[in-house]
Amino acid sequence: MKIINSVQALRAQISAWRQNGERIAFVPTMGNLHNGHLTLVDVAKSRADRVIVSIFVNPMQFGKNEDLDNYPRTLDADCAGLSAHGADAVFTPTPQLMYPRGLDVQTYVDVPLLGDLHCGASRAGHFRGVSTIVCKLFNLVQPDIACFGQKDYQQLAIIRQMVIDLSLPVEIIGVATERAEDGLALSSRNGYLSAEQRAIAPSLHTLLQQLRSRILNGNHDYRSLEQHTKQQLNTAGFTTDYINIADQTDLTLATSAEQAKVILAAAWLGTTRLIDNIEI
Repeated sequence: MKIINSVQALRAQISAWRQNGERIAFVPTMGNLHNGHLTLVDVAKSRADRVIVSIFVNPMQFGKNEDLDNYPRTLDADCAGLSAHGADAVFTPTPQLMYPRGLDVQTYVDVPLLGDLHCGASRAGHFRGVSTIVCKLFNLVQPDIACFGQKDYQQLAIIRQMVIDLSLPVEIIGVATERAEDGLALSSRNGYLSAEQRAIAPSLHTLLQQLRSRILNGNHDYRSLEQHTKQQLNTAGFTTDYINIADQTDLTLATSAEQAKVILAAAWLGTTRLIDNIEI
């Protein structure tokens, strides 16, 4: 497995694969990889001849009071895991390489409406940072397909819309959320949880499952259901950011029983923000 840290080397490798007629899959990450990330690599490998993974902690998607400086960076362990799962190359750019003029004057990509809801409402600029870096990485890697986890449901929807709006020739593959045995969605930020918080954390998924059951049993008073589940989460020890029952297509709040729906949730345990979702 090659470790690439320059644009010149990246383009040379992509060109060599293209000359051989090989299909390229891409998995963008911020590192500190867990089994969810490695599953993305497995799916990518099953659909392409070559798999390239990026590891880049993107400063553009972090807010002023978020955990950029403390975000775990575990490159050696990440590369060992990627090599074991058959990745062909890892691209490890620096912020200076990706944003040579600095963030304040960097051209950006913004997906309106989808990026303003849910997490976008409480993390101003976050999804602009996500869509900008993913678009830039797509332009550098020029993959045939790219794999993203469905745990970040809103992010996946935004990337799909960006690809459509900008006519990018990339097929976006959504991969089911990987969970621990107790139901907690795998996340790099789970490592921030204390032992006591880790014991509470699976309640997020449990309560979403209960909410889903209430809806399937015929309760369509969505706003009241959201409020009830929020209270349950807070009682369990969370500080809830939001619980929203939304339309799967445009992520606006659901109002009709006929809509295909998704429950989106974000909640804090101490200083750790957890997200999860469940489709209906």
